Amino acid sequence: MDSLLEELSDISMTKLVTWISSGAMIFGGMVPYIPQYREIKKTEETEGFSLFVCLSLLVANTLRILFWFGKRYEIPLLIQSIIMNVTMFAMIHLCVSVRSKNQIIRGRDRVFTDFDRRYFWAWTDFVSYVDFILLFTIISSVLMYLFIDFVPFVEVIGFLAVFTEALLGVPQVLCNYQNKSTEGMSLKMVIMWAMGDSFKTGYFLVREAPVQFWLCGGLQVCIDAFILCQVYWYRNKPGIRSKKQDAPD
Repeated sequence: MDSLLEELSDISMTKLVTWISSGAMIFGGMVPYIPQYREIKKTEETEGFSLFVCLSLLVANTLRILFWFGKRYEIPLLIQSIIMNVTMFAMIHLCVSVRSKNQIIRGRDRVFTDFDRRYFWAWTDFVSYVDFILLFTIISSVLMYLFIDFVPFVEVIGFLAVFTEALLGVPQVLCNYQNKSTEGMSLKMVIMWAMGDSFKTGYFLVREAPVQFWLCGGLQVCIDAFILCQVYWYRNKPGIRSKKQDAPD
């Protein structure tokens, strides 16, 4: 009887840990963007945050969702991808609104249908970002439908999904380098990136996720570490916001 109770207790504990880890995977990805969202909302400045981070995640998670149809993986990862896309659109909407509000002289609107590559992902209306991702999703979905039985194609989609996500920090690295500052970028966001990516990589290994997942997860952790190094390197450098405040009227 005691052994039976002990066995049931072990099973319950295992389920509890599984539920907690799954919940962390589902909602953990969006948490780092909460402090960045609040930072932009508070300062009404977007220069310190690269919108290409959002592009990377939207592309990565859209491909990951499509990859699920070709090669099934953990449901929590699928749900996470959907939630992350919603989160990225929320970030884009805020950034576009703030930029529009900060315009002193209203210039010409730049929209996706201009097909001007100079303003790619720098459009002035939120709908353009939605249109681009919608078009990307439609094209990718058609290709997945046509080649879903071709295993190498499916594997490439899976690799592109996690590799694109692994590189999401690169636009932020470049943004920090161009600004020679990390002002405007939420340090909490990057720390949460590092913690989340470390947990995620471990989760992939434990749950025996496809090799693309944990391999690129490790790359993501390295990029997070590099951004944290930038925070140290640029700690005494004035940021864009500081320069604006110091500029003569």
